[in-house]
Amino acid sequence: MQYRKFCGKDVSILGFGAMRLPVIDGDPKQIDVGQAEAMLDHALDHGINYIDTAYPYHGGESERFVGNYLQARGNRERIYLATKLPSWLIKEEADFDKFFEEQLEKLQTNFIDFYLIHSLNDKSWKSLKKLKVLEWCEKKKKEGKIKYLGFSFHDQYKVFKKIVTDYEKWDFCQIMYNYMDTRYQAGVRGLRLATENNIAVIIMEPLRGGQLAKEPPAEIKKIWEKFPVKRAYADGALQWLWHHSEIPLVLSGMSSLEQVMENISSAENAKAGLFTDKELDLFKMIRRTYLKRSPIRCTSCRYCEPCPQGVAISTCLGFYMMSVIYDDQPRASMFYNQFLKDENRADKCIKCGECEEKCPQGIEIIKWLMETHKSLNKTKVEK
Repeated sequence: MQYRKFCGKDVSILGFGAMRLPVIDGDPKQIDVGQAEAMLDHALDHGINYIDTAYPYHGGESERFVGNYLQARGNRERIYLATKLPSWLIKEEADFDKFFEEQLEKLQTNFIDFYLIHSLNDKSWKSLKKLKVLEWCEKKKKEGKIKYLGFSFHDQYKVFKKIVTDYEKWDFCQIMYNYMDTRYQAGVRGLRLATENNIAVIIMEPLRGGQLAKEPPAEIKKIWEKFPVKRAYADGALQWLWHHSEIPLVLSGMSSLEQVMENISSAENAKAGLFTDKELDLFKMIRRTYLKRSPIRCTSCRYCEPCPQGVAISTCLGFYMMSVIYDDQPRASMFYNQFLKDENRADKCIKCGECEEKCPQGIEIIKWLMETHKSLNKTKVEK
């Protein structure tokens, strides 16, 4: 295993994300303990020393599983443990201690090495600041219950910039980033901003939930064949991240022992500056070719919003584009139905046309909203 400095610590460049553990009978709350423990055993035996979990993972059972595992193995001191404050559940100041104490109990520990405010966006950041979340976090740091403070992020770059500049004591942050999502959410600008402000960066969704690991469409496969070194698609995506020396830690939510072994092999062969300029251009070509597969040219500028009916226009179109670009209708449908409230889905459009008047790309938004709901609505999928 290789290590890079992260908040001054020698942390494995591959982190173990405990959010997609194997389960029994398809029930996310029923973690297959035997398989999951074997995965963690192999990971720790091969040098992974960072485990990431969170309050909602596996219906609240991920933290409990990790806590039981570390207690049974007696190896808490061997790893850096990360978990996250469930920001969307915080309604009053008393909730900070309520959820934190529950997390400590589940994890069977009296401190968290790396604690994140989970899934920050513009709305949650404003709400949490009013409830004095930063003051609470600083208190826990002084008590030694939180060693390093960070946040995970899901919103536009301008919101990321605001969060970074609002507080000068962030130790680290966690952003979605891969060779496809260089301009999505925080993106490369967020990576640079964090680095400039001495905020360590953790990468999540390096494979887009497996979309960059599977067999690609024929036109993209032809581009992969141009690389001088033949790699598995997942390995190529991971190596692209580790190529960047400013990225110390990449999280992977692994679901099988085979995936753990493959990702460890990739980490052992990682190297900063691995790719030539010509090879980096091939990644750009892959990105452009993927994007050309979408019939919509939405850039998520959000000039079309707010919708007077409350439709999350750019989000809905983004999920549909995901479905087409990666030929992954099940994952896109899961996002559409689980991460959007019913009142924000595409079928709430009344075809007023206000959004189309504002769209700088001239997209037939109404048409594609109707197609989005037709394609991704769970009722259709279940049938």
